[in-house]
Amino acid sequence: MKPSHVDVLVVGSGPAGQHAALKAAEYGKRVAIIERKPRIGGAGLQTGTIPSKSLREVAWLASHYGLQGMREAIGSRASWPVHGLLAEVNRRKQYVIAQRESSSLNALMQYGIELIPGDAVFCDEHSMTVSSANHAPHRISAETIILATGSRPRRPASVPFDKETVLDSTSVLKLRYLPRSMVIIGGGVIACEFCTIFAAMGVEVSLIDSHQQILAYLSEDVVAVLMDTMRDFGVQLYMQQHVQSITRKPEQGVMTTTKEGLRLHSDTLLYAQGREPNASYLQPERAGIHMDQHGWIEVDHCYRTNVPHIYAVGDLIGRPALAATGMEQGRIAIEHALAGRQPNPQQQMPMAIYTIPELSWVGKTEKELRQQGVDFVIGKAMLADSARGQIVGDNSGFLKLNVERSTGKLLGVHIIGEAASELIHIGQLVMNLHGTVQDLLDNVFNYPTLAECYKIAARHCLREIERVKEF
Repeated sequence: MKPSHVDVLVVGSGPAGQHAALKAAEYGKRVAIIERKPRIGGAGLQTGTIPSKSLREVAWLASHYGLQGMREAIGSRASWPVHGLLAEVNRRKQYVIAQRESSSLNALMQYGIELIPGDAVFCDEHSMTVSSANHAPHRISAETIILATGSRPRRPASVPFDKETVLDSTSVLKLRYLPRSMVIIGGGVIACEFCTIFAAMGVEVSLIDSHQQILAYLSEDVVAVLMDTMRDFGVQLYMQQHVQSITRKPEQGVMTTTKEGLRLHSDTLLYAQGREPNASYLQPERAGIHMDQHGWIEVDHCYRTNVPHIYAVGDLIGRPALAATGMEQGRIAIEHALAGRQPNPQQQMPMAIYTIPELSWVGKTEKELRQQGVDFVIGKAMLADSARGQIVGDNSGFLKLNVERSTGKLLGVHIIGEAASELIHIGQLVMNLHGTVQDLLDNVFNYPTLAECYKIAARHCLREIERVKEF
């Protein structure tokens, strides 16, 4: 029998919702999760993060280990390697999804969390109605409600999506064949990830974006390496171009035209310009919840909405819209709701973009520090400066430290290169513990590892600091 009342009601079973539910259960509360999709995990597991990273892994293997054989065969349009690659993608993807889904279900069952299938709609600020095709609608109330319904790809009416030639970031993962060519609209995280993934598998990729630079909020030297890699893959970058029309031609692919006069013909097109919140179907206005003009739910630093017992976490509240940050937001929301705990305002969260190569960062960029008037020095180490970097042959990646001159305090870490998303956690931990570059030098790392780059960059910082003192 479905419950009519619980202590904590979570709407959405993605990473943010699951972590909120598990944390609430640890407090001994009765918890239920409402999920409208047939399977749990949200976009993070089913249609976004995990599937795209599975695709990336195959692309990385294809570009590194099948460079002469596999990519040449793809270029000749031979059928076996094309289908072989996508079969490998699907095999890996389904295996990982099944394993993660099973693990999540086991965790929810162990903590006694009830899973309720169906669509949830607010009745008032303390209750929701849940309805599904197989069950009559029923009402459930809760002392605390956590909204974690995520987001979906933005799909403007002017773009002729068909899930076969004109794609969004969900349907592109269901391609049954590798196209000869692909135009990607957008210069953000999703666009850049898919750009390098498909280019690494031999697809002729053209990227169109209205900005002067892709990923403009990142360190310029990090973006420069990524753009060089894209060009090495054969990617054509068309910046400061504004799309005027996208025309789907039966049996002929897609024609993309920009206001600046560019015309590109391609087999497929990926539209990757933003996402939209899954908020409206909840009818949050019935509970008096405030949203901004784009439909994102507004929250405070504890992820509480304007209704004190209702919280929103994950993609539903907008940037950074990452699985890792969503998980932490879910934890913080429950800690505040059930124990009144405030989040640590100085906590640094790592960010990662899974392009080929990966890039990751935590803390401030040089541009941000200069705008704030901070006196700082930069320490930089090429990954090839380390023994492990030379072994793996990474000749373009690097690790960079931004350090306060007077104290040696770590203010930012920026990395590009394989394993960047793993390597960043050393810098994150030092920053959250208010550490300095000296702490990096005082600790022992395994050898040979890419972590050696932290020591090389730290010594560079200290030399810069001492040089100024001597001057």
